[in-house]
Amino acid sequence: MLDLDLELGLPGRRVRVALTSSERVVGIAGPSGSGKTTLLRVIAGLDRRAVGTVKALGEIWQDASTFVPAWERRAGWVPQDGVLFPHLSVEENLTYAGREGLDAIVDLLAVRPLLGRAPRNLSGGERQRTALGRALLSSPRLLLLDEPFSALDRPLRTRLSQDVARWCEERSLPVVLVSHDEADLRTFGALAWSFGETALSPVR
Repeated sequence: MLDLDLELGLPGRRVRVALTSSERVVGIAGPSGSGKTTLLRVIAGLDRRAVGTVKALGEIWQDASTFVPAWERRAGWVPQDGVLFPHLSVEENLTYAGREGLDAIVDLLAVRPLLGRAPRNLSGGERQRTALGRALLSSPRLLLLDEPFSALDRPLRTRLSQDVARWCEERSLPVVLVSHDEADLRTFGALAWSFGETALSPVR
């Protein structure tokens, strides 16, 4: 599913990423500032500073002579801060990439009462759920989740992580999940990798 051979240029250091996994779900853990978000942005095609190879879903997305743009990779990226279009309502943000399956996603993420609201009137958790819904509605080939449940209270976090994990499993959707929470990684059945000071290593 994912084959990475990269060097990430981070402030004051370089981090080696050598990851090969055929698992449908890959979990990335590590301390703040270790490079987790940067790695997701590289996989998504949103950050070109990394040097090396990105191979996903059997395709070369980046190497010495190739760079597939983000829109052709069709990776659904959910940033930790739930970035939304500020001039669009929740419903318009959700349907930016399409409306197919809207009702199911609205119910899955419990955002129906929010549909008419502007992003400025949402809590952090509500923004995260809206950003996640937008990614799911974009018909992604690969889902990249950066702490997607971090702003939710524990009961809602547990329920939504289970429901989203089940939704992805039913559709055989590959997922790369960044999370500080081991419960999230277990819920998704993620094969876990952890960032150290200079390298990304599998968790034994």
